Amino acid sequence: MPSPKAKTPGRSGGSPVFGSSNNGRYEFMSLTKSLNRSTSPQMLQRQGSDPTTARLRASESPTRRRGSGSSTGSASGQGPPEEDGIRLNPSFARVALSSLLAIDLWLSKRLGVCACEDSSWGSFRPLMKLIEISGHGIPWLAGAAYCMYKSDSAAGQEVMLNLLMGLLLDLVLVGIVKAVVRRRRPSHNRMDMFATFSVDRYSFPSGHATRAAMCGRFLLAHLVLAAPLRVLVLLWAGLVGLSRVLLGRHNVTDVLFGFWMGYCQYNLLEMLWISPQTLQGLLGQMF
Repeated sequence: MPSPKAKTPGRSGGSPVFGSSNNGRYEFMSLTKSLNRSTSPQMLQRQGSDPTTARLRASESPTRRRGSGSSTGSASGQGPPEEDGIRLNPSFARVALSSLLAIDLWLSKRLGVCACEDSSWGSFRPLMKLIEISGHGIPWLAGAAYCMYKSDSAAGQEVMLNLLMGLLLDLVLVGIVKAVVRRRRPSHNRMDMFATFSVDRYSFPSGHATRAAMCGRFLLAHLVLAAPLRVLVLLWAGLVGLSRVLLGRHNVTDVLFGFWMGYCQYNLLEMLWISPQTLQGLLGQMF
């Protein structure tokens, strides 16, 4: 026999939680239904609220707003916003670059064994500074200009003229890259470098490394050198780059990029090669 409460007038619509079945027992109804479906206007009146006001409150609730947003997104077939995906899942390139920079800083600090006199290899610091001066731009510019002035042959003057032009080109390109990147020198570096300029407070790339790579290729290509001298040129270029890290002047990536940049600068110099005839024609047009 069904329960008298199940046949009580005014409860035929059921409640938001309980519902009556044919056998007179209460059954749980789905709690996931929206309030405006499971709640009748009579129930809202018995609770002492207006149906229109209750519906507005239900529609303004955060739960309903979130549910409506998710249903809209699922209906349109779109996933989460793109900016949320980028924020939660950073790109692989950014993570790889950050890891590379961290390894670069750690390795550069470990290799700066001649950064000061009390370092582990501080006794080799004078030798490293001598190698540093050998790759500086001022001695190379002065030496190329002097050799061009003292050369008796047109071929010698042509070689020295283009070497001088390559050195000037190197100074301009390295200065531009340093001014654009503005990477500070390592924290363990001592600013006691030979003949520095304003742009030399930046670290990337290493001007000594670019100059060593370009001049090394230039000497091997345009000077007739015996095999031992060719080996010494390569050894000198490598020592110049190594001294920049041992003295704490540059990070490892500064030197590696400098070597690559100097290698490419030589190719550019070969494209812009100036012959004596071309130089005379240019001077004749100017004067």
